[in-house]
Amino acid sequence: MKNFLLLVSAAMSLLLATHCQAGGDINAGKIAVEKYGCVACHGADFNTPIDPSYPKLAGQHADYLAHTLVAYQRDFKAPNRRVNAIMNGQAKPLSSKDIQNISAYIHNLPGSLVVRK
Repeated sequence: MKNFLLLVSAAMSLLLATHCQAGGDINAGKIAVEKYGCVACHGADFNTPIDPSYPKLAGQHADYLAHTLVAYQRDFKAPNRRVNAIMNGQAKPLSSKDIQNISAYIHNLPGSLVVRK
């Protein structure tokens, strides 16, 4: 019984890991990042933004990045929105597929953020 539970647990972990990585096409995300000029503000490696007030994005969770881009697309009066003059304009033309792909690409970049060492 113990071995069966371990097997089921391992299978569930594998399914969840596969599901989490299947959110977008990393190569298409790289192309979209270049197309929309994201590196102009967030830096070529997404760890060195041109202004210290701009976020470091590399390595952030894909679902967080996607949620944030969608929040920038929402109308200014809508609940659960983000307001930033630059990002609202940048996010508006993105399709849902673009958002998934960009999020997957940036998530897979090595990040420089650490909680504690």
